[in-house]
Amino acid sequence: VDGIEICSMKIDSKITSRFAHNVITSQAVNRGNVHKEVFFDVELPKTAFITNFSMTIDGVTYPGTIKEKEVAKKQYEKAVSRGETAGLVKAAGRKTEKFTVSVNIEAASKVTFELTYEELLKRQFGRYEMFIKVKPKQLVKDFEIEVNIFEPQGITELEAEGTFITNELQNTIKKTFSEKKGHISFKPTLDQQRTCANCSQSALDGDFTVRYDVKRTTPDNLQIVNGYFVHFFAPTNLPNLNKNVIFVIDISGSMSGRAIGQTREALLKILDDIKEDDFFNFVLFGSEVHTWKETLIKATPENLDEARKFVQGIDTSGLTNLHGGIMRGIDMLNAAHEGNLVPKRSASIVIMLTDGQPNVGISNTQEIQAHVKKAIEGKYPLYNLGFGYGIDYNFLEKMALENKGLARRIYPDSDAALQLQGFYDEVSNPMLTDVELNYPENEISDLTRNSFKHFYDGSEIVVAGRLIDSNQNHLTVDVRGEGANDALSYTTQQDAEETAKAFQEQEYIFGEYIERLWAYLTIEQLLEKRIAATGEEKENLTAEALDLSLKYKFVTPLTSMVVTKPEDYDNKDGIADKPIEGIDIFTTVLYLSIQVPLMFPYRKAFIWTQSQPTWYTSVDGDPHFIISVPEKEDAICFNINENPGAVLNLITDPVTGIIVNGELIGDKRANSDAKIQNTYFGKLGIANKHLDLKLTVTPEKITIQNSNEKTGFTWLDSVTLQQEGLTLIINRKRNVVLTMGSGASFVIVLHQVWKKHPLHQDFLGLYTLESDKLSEQTHGLLGQFFHPIDFTILEIHPGSDPKKPDATMIVKNNELTVTRGWQRDYRIDPKHGVDIPCWFVHNNGAGLIDGIHTDYIVSSLF
Repeated sequence: VDGIEICSMKIDSKITSRFAHNVITSQAVNRGNVHKEVFFDVELPKTAFITNFSMTIDGVTYPGTIKEKEVAKKQYEKAVSRGETAGLVKAAGRKTEKFTVSVNIEAASKVTFELTYEELLKRQFGRYEMFIKVKPKQLVKDFEIEVNIFEPQGITELEAEGTFITNELQNTIKKTFSEKKGHISFKPTLDQQRTCANCSQSALDGDFTVRYDVKRTTPDNLQIVNGYFVHFFAPTNLPNLNKNVIFVIDISGSMSGRAIGQTREALLKILDDIKEDDFFNFVLFGSEVHTWKETLIKATPENLDEARKFVQGIDTSGLTNLHGGIMRGIDMLNAAHEGNLVPKRSASIVIMLTDGQPNVGISNTQEIQAHVKKAIEGKYPLYNLGFGYGIDYNFLEKMALENKGLARRIYPDSDAALQLQGFYDEVSNPMLTDVELNYPENEISDLTRNSFKHFYDGSEIVVAGRLIDSNQNHLTVDVRGEGANDALSYTTQQDAEETAKAFQEQEYIFGEYIERLWAYLTIEQLLEKRIAATGEEKENLTAEALDLSLKYKFVTPLTSMVVTKPEDYDNKDGIADKPIEGIDIFTTVLYLSIQVPLMFPYRKAFIWTQSQPTWYTSVDGDPHFIISVPEKEDAICFNINENPGAVLNLITDPVTGIIVNGELIGDKRANSDAKIQNTYFGKLGIANKHLDLKLTVTPEKITIQNSNEKTGFTWLDSVTLQQEGLTLIINRKRNVVLTMGSGASFVIVLHQVWKKHPLHQDFLGLYTLESDKLSEQTHGLLGQFFHPIDFTILEIHPGSDPKKPDATMIVKNNELTVTRGWQRDYRIDPKHGVDIPCWFVHNNGAGLIDGIHTDYIVSSLF
């Protein structure tokens, strides 16, 4: 692509006792006759830690070094302020984060990238799953995925599949396993990679997944290597425990439409799976709290039928009384246990689904956390499901972790109902409660978590630790838990020699793998504990996790990897950080296009001849819409994320006949995650139907069509043009000022980028002045806001970014979660712009704009 050929790409994965060590190696060559930028772009599982990266250019290796985040930041902040570093890792999708490095290399030069990451594979639904994102973006002469698995317990099943695998490609997946070893290879030829016989496009685009399970002749397995041990516990053939589930569901106004429809759909499927001996109930909260029944009731066929009718009737209204809803659910569960309404031997669970933030009743999140923790008292887990991007994910995660549960984000896509149902399936079959794994205290230290509220069917409990005497080669473990019928107890003994014997057959193990597995698990759990901790405890957990991250060279939220590059051709050193789930990806998108450098020299700001308006609306950047609300001395902004090529109706006024539409363009290379693809306006069409006038503006030229006459200008012209119903001023290479018919004015700002920029291209911004000259019937993405709009801001509270608080906005009878931020107004200073503070509405302006953003897509510019 563009003179850069990827000669080879190899993904080599070695899995030993569930611990995966993956190396991605890619070699590229510059076939052009000038120096070019080469991109190494991969997506990794969010659960993985990067451990190493290097690039070798013509025999010289540039390694990545892992440092404490603050140290790396300080070391590079001067470079950052000069724009000389690049962030390398960012959240990319539901399960992945993207690692991107680019480097300029000379003509005919070769570069080899090598990235290593590790993760502990978790067992779900009876299998371990390893997921590899495949997206080379071009045909690769030598492409290969190779997976070697070694499991001392023996392998019972092994499968590999790819979302992109066609019938022809299916035959290229080679799979073998016997006893303790498994092997998978996928090595398509150039022709097999093509989307069609003579195409140059690659069919390799999607997920490649490996799944397997191990033999279980005993409930657990203990391995000792080099003074460290790992203990896997997953008993089979146990009777299911009865469960008691309270579903606490947010029905506030912001859940209306698709979100509540998908929630109903998921709950109906869940009701089909509830077992007859289970107990359940629903708690709904908007401004008020409602319950289906006063207490938990048994899942008899009659009760389930009644529950289905209730679920079908769930509708939305009001604000978000989250505290009232969750406390009602917990109180009901407590009362059921105290009154012996549910079986003594049963597992209780609270599942809460919300899409917003508390703003009725108690809305202080710390206070809610304290009340919930006190009410649950560690008796059962709380699972928090956060729907969409308007949630305070940190709050939901803290509250869940403090109560032995977890938080999960539900993505607002067409499969949201399946996501909800999938989560329920994970926790729907509890087999044991109060599981304790006990080890001789005087023999071991640095133990990972060893007590678990529930053990679910198809999962696995993993505990690792260090032997005080590294020469000790024997360990006895005692496991206890409460089953469906009685208390259960298991005792296991193991010695290092037995482990060594079990490992004899395999050659490719990396020797310290149990030690690294222990370090991975310890860091993961310390970071989890740190979320809910405060003060000195948080400091100690941070110090311990940082120490281990540095010692074992893991890129975690506390460390950064600094990547150095050759000094020629404006190469920028980079810092790789691990993204954190709680940070809202939409906020990241918001500022991407603002950083585009404008390539014309700074001149004295263009001064408006009109008086500066107090009322304006605009769209600029990655379509960033800014709505000025002078009555509030404030502004609202939102983005529209739509595909390049889409034409959006911005303004339609049937009375004056004025119509403004804009066509989107994308970056030169598509971002691999369409969700956060940069788009800008590359073409604007302004028409006055009554005067038969059409004006087309692109970053290259300005064309006026009056009936059948066409006049064209470029941005290099300086023009003042007046004719009937039209005044046009072109300020060379800066902006176009247009007044049409009624007197409403538009300013189109030109944004130019460096012509050789690998990613961005020139684009346009539109600003509307004196919009009160248009009629009251004006509509469109911008036009609807030419009429006064009222909104109320409630409950401002810290957001995921300390500089950008979140709040609840009441607008058009909707309750929205908004984030305080800034947008650039480029009218007066097209080079630097002026920061306008505004409330950012997420999710394509949902709840703020009339209808949904796709309603504004039109078929053509005129």
